[in-house]
Amino acid sequence: MRAPPQFTYAREPLVGQKILMNGAAQLTYSSIGLAVFAQQFGLPIPAMLLLMAAGTLAKRGQLHLSLVLLSAVVGCLAADAFWFWLGRRWGSRVIRAVCSLTRDPQRSRERSHRIFARWGLRLLLIAKFVPGLDGMSPPLAGAEGASVKGFATYDAGGSVLWSATYALLGFVFAHQLDGVIRIIEHFGALLAMVVGIPLLLYVALRALHLWRVIRQLRLRRISPAMLQQKMDERGKTAIFDLLNFEASEEGVAGIPGAVRVDPTRLRTSPRVTIPEGVSVILYSSSKNEFVSARVAEALRKRGIFEVWVLEGGLEAWVEEGRPVTTVFQTPQEVAARLGIVLPEGA
Repeated sequence: MRAPPQFTYAREPLVGQKILMNGAAQLTYSSIGLAVFAQQFGLPIPAMLLLMAAGTLAKRGQLHLSLVLLSAVVGCLAADAFWFWLGRRWGSRVIRAVCSLTRDPQRSRERSHRIFARWGLRLLLIAKFVPGLDGMSPPLAGAEGASVKGFATYDAGGSVLWSATYALLGFVFAHQLDGVIRIIEHFGALLAMVVGIPLLLYVALRALHLWRVIRQLRLRRISPAMLQQKMDERGKTAIFDLLNFEASEEGVAGIPGAVRVDPTRLRTSPRVTIPEGVSVILYSSSKNEFVSARVAEALRKRGIFEVWVLEGGLEAWVEEGRPVTTVFQTPQEVAARLGIVLPEGA
């Protein structure tokens, strides 16, 4: 039997517009595998769309469905194996890094651990269909000490199930997808403008907003030396440690006298009271001050203006050889000493 011809994949900004055009550049098995690998690695690649397109091409006889599935599964396994290795090598640090990219790092981390504790490696069979769990499950399996054999078995099963679902959708509904692609071909530029321009404006506005927040905080920063002086003077100063989502890990140290607070609850809860005359010092784990800046902005919107951000964060504090501890003040102790009211569970 003569092998079906393979076609080169056109490098277009909007891949969906050209995928199924007759006589135009189309997919190869290698491009399918690379696209799936990139998506599972964390890049914004429309691999599901490409799999459906490949399924449609298989229906036409231009690709072998079995080789499409093989390419996709290999791409999944390669990316997942890398994340699994990172989880085994660096454990909770990788999980914290992944969770820190979410809106609520603590809740994301707790949710992932809770679900994995309940389902174990079986979670890998469906994780790719659940946003949030797809990227979290492989490193979490490695961090939890899963065996290589067990991980490979369940991850292969989940990869086959996920790849087959979208490829078969394209195979079964090939005729309908042709119509959709034709519409995209005719109105692709208009759709790109309608969707893309507002998205770009939103990203630009968010970036401008964040830049303004950081700029405003330049006059509200405090150096580690100045903070040490305030601590020695024992004035009305409250230090908020914003590493709450790491608090369950043993050995995560902070500045003596600080209270560890969930930054998300501190930003969103209306139940925060800071008496006049009390200075608030915020710090996060590293020199990146975005977390502290967002909290400081939220507090200022509620009329709490004596807010300072530790310059360089905890990393700068440690680099100067200043003391750290794993014993923190409780919200009750801070309330008794300074009259500060924090949200419950903070």
